[in-house]
Amino acid sequence: MTDASFARPRTETFEFAGATVELVDAVTLLAAARVNPVEPLRRAAWPAPVQRVDLTIAADAADHVFTARISTLTTPMATERKMRGIVLGIDPLGPLLARRIAAGDEVVTRIVDGVGTAAAAAYRKLGLEKATGPAAGREPEVLADAAAGLEAAVTYEADGTVARLESRVPRDDVTPAHLRAFVTLTLQAVTDLAGPGSLDGRRFVISREAAPTTPPTTETVTLDMVGGLAEVVAELRQIAVSFRHPEAMARWGARRPQGILMYGPPGTGKTMLSRALANEIGADFREIRTPEILDKWLGGSERNIKQIFRDARRYRTATVMLFDEFDSIVSYAGAGGDAASQALNAVAGIFKQEMNDLIEENPNVIVVATTNFPHRVDESLTRSGRFDVKLAIPRPDEASRAEIFRKMIRGLITAHETPGFRMFADDLDLGALAVASTGMTGADIKEVLRRLQLSKAMQEARGGPVTPISQEELVTSVRDLRGHG
Repeated sequence: MTDASFARPRTETFEFAGATVELVDAVTLLAAARVNPVEPLRRAAWPAPVQRVDLTIAADAADHVFTARISTLTTPMATERKMRGIVLGIDPLGPLLARRIAAGDEVVTRIVDGVGTAAAAAYRKLGLEKATGPAAGREPEVLADAAAGLEAAVTYEADGTVARLESRVPRDDVTPAHLRAFVTLTLQAVTDLAGPGSLDGRRFVISREAAPTTPPTTETVTLDMVGGLAEVVAELRQIAVSFRHPEAMARWGARRPQGILMYGPPGTGKTMLSRALANEIGADFREIRTPEILDKWLGGSERNIKQIFRDARRYRTATVMLFDEFDSIVSYAGAGGDAASQALNAVAGIFKQEMNDLIEENPNVIVVATTNFPHRVDESLTRSGRFDVKLAIPRPDEASRAEIFRKMIRGLITAHETPGFRMFADDLDLGALAVASTGMTGADIKEVLRRLQLSKAMQEARGGPVTPISQEELVTSVRDLRGHG
């Protein structure tokens, strides 16, 4: 039995309120929500006054829980208009100014506008202005989709800037129809705020995985693109959430992890996971390589590591600092008495000192260290308090290899297939590919696909007939890589 359909996304498209909605792999999305919350609506453009919509699907012991948070803009110009009205109402100067403005006097208009803006700014600074949104004064209500049998409770924040929808469906009863219904109710709430016709011509994609508009690269990788490693991905998502919600952390006096140590065989995706974490947080990514630290001159290495951390304390945006091949930078303290070992020991000692209070001095920074040889790193360097999270990144098992093939192939399909051009045939059997690739890493699987892509491109360049990549070609490429490296 083949499973090409698992590699090629199952998509349902429907229209609502003038908008086109594309629902991608609803069954898989709902299944994923049983394990971790899923946010399937990304990078959408909304009509004013709606600023953003956060859609979340999660599950507890009894229900699938659908929630939507619709954030709207306040009306900041209301106070300015009021203040200008007050200025123009002052007798006898106000009527005179009003006549000059009506006559088109630009100088007077600018003066009155300036006075109104300055007065409004002072009004806000004194805390006298109450920002209001388009939903101010609305009472809680219930929206319903009779066909799916779904109801959504709608509540509004007091200032009218946020509307919240929530629906619950028993875990054993939930279907894609419920997801589709909740999406339509969310869009209905948007049109209630933005007005009829406000969604005309817009397109929304509901997907567990963000569909790349360009071929995925190391720089654009996200946790959604990671195949297998479900527990590792879940841990990194939790860390990303702690970064994005500092107010909740502060309220509870919670301290997010300061450092993460990832260890495992080469090619298992440690560097990729580090960059995916940065992208999940929305953070800058700073990779520290061995030559940036180690210096042949006496004292140079120590100065370099101090400067790196001095710079880190000045970062004003969220930053993931990656120390790749960590063991080559700070090997086991006391491993030898020669000059090189002494230099490494000195670097290790400074690294310990710098990590002790980094998070207190700059909570914007998180340090990630990766190594293929964890036994070469002094345990005192990686103790809790310095590296609070330690993640083993193993070679993928059979199920993980199938998932890696699925995600890589799907990414290529999404990025490259166009009407009239198919990159992969319909005879793919991901289970068989997983068996054939026993012992391979994600890097190996990526190389299998790269070689086939190059072969097909060269065939086309030479003018020969080119067919989509087949199951047989994939298996042959796997065997060639295993046989020849």
